[in-house]
Amino acid sequence: MFEALGRFIHRGRKPLLILTLVFAVFSGIYGVGVFGDMKPGGFEDPNSESRKAARLAEEAFPQRAPDAVVVYRSKDKTVDDPAFRDAVVTKLDSLPDSAVTGSAHFWMTKMPAQVSRDRHATYVAMNLKGGDDNAKEASYKKIKDKLDVEGLETLQGGPVPTGFQAGEEIGKDLAAAEGYSFPVLFLLLVVVFGGLAAASLPLLVGGLSILGSMAVLRVIAQFTDVSVFAMSLVTILGLAVAIDYGLLIVSRYREELAAGHTGEDALARTVATAGRTVMVSGITVAVALFGMTFFPFAFLKSMAYGGVAAVVLSVFFSIIALPAALAVMGTKVNSLSFRRKRNAAASRAAKAAEEGPWFRLAQGLMRRPVAVAVAAVAIMLALAAPFLRIDFGANDARQLPDSAEGRQVHNIMERDFEGDGVKSIDALLKLPGEAKSPEQGAALQAYAERLAEVPGAKEAQISGAEGTSGRISVSFDGDAVSADARDLVNDLRAVERPPGATVYFGGETAVFDDTLDALADVLPWMLLYIAVATYILLFLAFGSVLLPLKAIAMNLLSLSATFGILVWIFQDGHLADLIGFDPTGNIEPNMPIMLFALIFGLSMDYEVFLVSRIREQYDLLGDPSAAVATGLQSIGKLIASAALLMCVPLAAMATSGVLTMTLFGVGMVIAILLDVAVVRILLVPAVMKLMGHAGWWAPGPLKKVYARVGIKEGDAVLADREVPRERVPAGR
Repeated sequence: MFEALGRFIHRGRKPLLILTLVFAVFSGIYGVGVFGDMKPGGFEDPNSESRKAARLAEEAFPQRAPDAVVVYRSKDKTVDDPAFRDAVVTKLDSLPDSAVTGSAHFWMTKMPAQVSRDRHATYVAMNLKGGDDNAKEASYKKIKDKLDVEGLETLQGGPVPTGFQAGEEIGKDLAAAEGYSFPVLFLLLVVVFGGLAAASLPLLVGGLSILGSMAVLRVIAQFTDVSVFAMSLVTILGLAVAIDYGLLIVSRYREELAAGHTGEDALARTVATAGRTVMVSGITVAVALFGMTFFPFAFLKSMAYGGVAAVVLSVFFSIIALPAALAVMGTKVNSLSFRRKRNAAASRAAKAAEEGPWFRLAQGLMRRPVAVAVAAVAIMLALAAPFLRIDFGANDARQLPDSAEGRQVHNIMERDFEGDGVKSIDALLKLPGEAKSPEQGAALQAYAERLAEVPGAKEAQISGAEGTSGRISVSFDGDAVSADARDLVNDLRAVERPPGATVYFGGETAVFDDTLDALADVLPWMLLYIAVATYILLFLAFGSVLLPLKAIAMNLLSLSATFGILVWIFQDGHLADLIGFDPTGNIEPNMPIMLFALIFGLSMDYEVFLVSRIREQYDLLGDPSAAVATGLQSIGKLIASAALLMCVPLAAMATSGVLTMTLFGVGMVIAILLDVAVVRILLVPAVMKLMGHAGWWAPGPLKKVYARVGIKEGDAVLADREVPRERVPAGR
């Protein structure tokens, strides 16, 4: 199939390139509008009890939890000065009703918590019009430039402004990352390929996949919510994966040219071998990323949409557009080279010797496979140990840099104000009668008294009664997303409810508790899906029943080590000054899920690269040890180069001012380096030496399945291989 595809591409190379250009133009024009269609947030389960509570509160009451918090500070006046009061109240009264549904200020509530300790500052809790995050952000945009009061310092924070500022910061960081990544990647590709022509091709694939993914996301955004964070994954993953695949295709094509194949034959062999590897790898990565759609959170679903689009398009352009470009270029792919040319005979002689550094490394590792395997596993488990004490926490303003207003508001509230005047766990009730009737009023009061008796609750008071809806707000001490606060929510839920009433618990603590519950419910199914799907794909690619199990086990080892390091850095705060972030003492729970899918998929990327080449050598030589040594020699440098190139855009993202993006970038760089350096280069050769011929074994019925539906290269390519008279010794 792949060989035939290569020959088809060679015959239709010019029309395919024209169609590629048309696609790039139209997807670029259409896709740029995706930024206006994406939404902030997406970290909550829309079907959870806490979301039902929020919807009930939105319908029945002015929301108690503010959408925005605006701090006003005066250097010389206190809040007791009428001039201070009049200036703020006049400004609030001038805000349009189409954007603001209500605002609570100190001169209205008389709450001491709304005044700073020195009485020179106060905050206004503001509710914005809109039924979802996107609508509220649109309302915020209408007023964000109208909140300043002359003579007073004004700072805007709270959920909606913080989300808006995070989106703007991410946009700037992405632009900077792209501006930094492309020239650095081009220079590195020039070093890898030794020429300008070949170096430009993987970047072409990256650009095409990013443009196409933007268009795909915009289409998806017309039917469902797409988080603004998805663009960060599309940009970085699209560039990184496309360069990996482009590097593999271009390198294999140049190898075929050096071996004496030209024209249609060279391209057919390239697509049959490297193209097949790219297809298997891309499907494996996409399958892992698709697992995030199992979760109910728009953030994870959006990451899945963007990631799958970026990977699938990278595969498509790598095995269609890139080969078409190579067919047009032919031997000119080696033009503008900075290296002295070697003739084909010399290249073949060097390849036949196969005594390069990667070959010698494999030999050394396979001489003591047990020692190497035990040492590598021990290192990874030691690195994974901190993962056992991971502590989850919600995203808040601390993810922003100190220069952001939302972060400054958070810091001021923590430093200058006493307590939290808006923090509570809210019980939203749908009553069988009018909330203000004597009967239901008594039931509400009795329920509030029962809630107040729960250990950990400071007080519980009726904070709303409208129609058949009621609200009771429970105050408490401590962090809203702490383990104690989550326990309090569950204890409150167990309290006897008023007869005939339906009760939903809301507020930040309830939202976070529901988030963790949803993750725990879905995660086992995601893991099972990824394991089964990956096993089937790898079996179809390699025809072995043991190699897929080995690959999955090694991926889990690599993931555990990565998560352990992330806990040590971001939860414990080590290297905070070096990386440039303020530790929060916890990790947002959606991030490990996203990183799991990404790292698992990309680790399989390198597994497929390596084992595909080893399989080629095994079919040629029939000796498992020799196959490992010669396979690593032929692909080791390329895998190391691909890993280095992939780390460039990820490292650029790690410099983001938004903590979520910093963790993402650092986590991916660590995962890739660990996976390539320890797992693929050290552990795989040792384990495959121990497995021997058994590594390629499959029972009779499964052999027939592989023969019938296995993902193979092409009969002509396989028939062209000749078994040498003497096998290459390795690891003896």
